[in-house]
Amino acid sequence: MNLFLVLTFLFYAGSIIGWGIEVFWRRFFSKNNVEKKWINPGFLTGPYLPLYGLSLCVLFSLSFIDVSFVTVGWLQKLILFVLMAFAITVMEFIAGLIFIKGMKIKLWDYSSNWLNVKGIICPKYSFYWVILSALYYFLVHPQILEWLYWFTNHLAFSFVVGFFYGVFCIDLCYTFRISAKIREYAKEHQLVVRYENLKEIIRKRNEEFKEKRHFLFALKTSRISMKEILRDVFEK
Repeated sequence: MNLFLVLTFLFYAGSIIGWGIEVFWRRFFSKNNVEKKWINPGFLTGPYLPLYGLSLCVLFSLSFIDVSFVTVGWLQKLILFVLMAFAITVMEFIAGLIFIKGMKIKLWDYSSNWLNVKGIICPKYSFYWVILSALYYFLVHPQILEWLYWFTNHLAFSFVVGFFYGVFCIDLCYTFRISAKIREYAKEHQLVVRYENLKEIIRKRNEEFKEKRHFLFALKTSRISMKEILRDVFEK
């Protein structure tokens, strides 16, 4: 089976499933969402989170690691899940650092969590990755090869995945165009913009102006420019 085709499908599936997990988590469990509103998570506009897509590709790849050097069965699995969680945590740290250093944007903030590193990673969410790794290994991985073979044998579904990547690329261009404005302002004033806080501020401003709330286009506003919003937030 073409490995590239397999990974493109896993990235597609993981990005969408991860987005769904985050939407429900923020709606029902997040302490930061006091008003219990539906929030579109992540950096991009559409219903997908690339970090989860990459994570699923990592989980798929690491699931084939031979840990037979450990004789105890349950310990084998535990070591495997810890390795998976560690790999995803490292990837999460690199992605967060790239955005902070390169884009002057902090996509998520774990600063209030115990033993966090630069507010990007922390033991609490690494533990969640261990749990998700176990769920993947026991519930998803046994079926995944069958799903992949089905996908490669159904050309129509390949077009669905292709359509996803087309929309995904357009979304990247749209979001990075907005992010360039944020980066320009943040670099000029030597600060880092917390992305989730900015989306929340825009939502409240839109409510003040009685504009329609945009679930997907969380950074969209017609009454005030992005530069004016940033100036109002950071210069008052």
